[in-house]
Amino acid sequence: MTDSVFDPRCKEIQKHKGVRFAAIINHNGEKIAGGFTEGVTPYEGNETKLHDFYKFALTVSLRTDELKNSLGALNYIASRRDKVILISFPFPVTTNILLISAEPGLDIENLAQNVVKIFSDSSGFTKTLADD
Repeated sequence: MTDSVFDPRCKEIQKHKGVRFAAIINHNGEKIAGGFTEGVTPYEGNETKLHDFYKFALTVSLRTDELKNSLGALNYIASRRDKVILISFPFPVTTNILLISAEPGLDIENLAQNVVKIFSDSSGFTKTLADD
């Protein structure tokens, strides 16, 4: 999938109430599609800090999953912080991730189900959550 296909999907996620940021991050920790929701000011401050954060999120999301066989595939990783919720969705057939930043009160499960619906058609994105 190219960024021209990812961009509209990221924009669709940004329409979800409380989403501050939705972007695809590649294996180099670079944003290849999406970004901040219109009108949102980043907490990270500058591009260098933001890029370092992308690389951190990528590393955490793509670590070897030794529990896959016993617990099943990884659907997403969520981290709740004082100011935001950070959610990363690894794409199983690539080294890209979908990274989302949202307001603390956001319903993570509801958002995850919407993300799967948006990305499930021929994207290589796992359909595990949508199958429930």
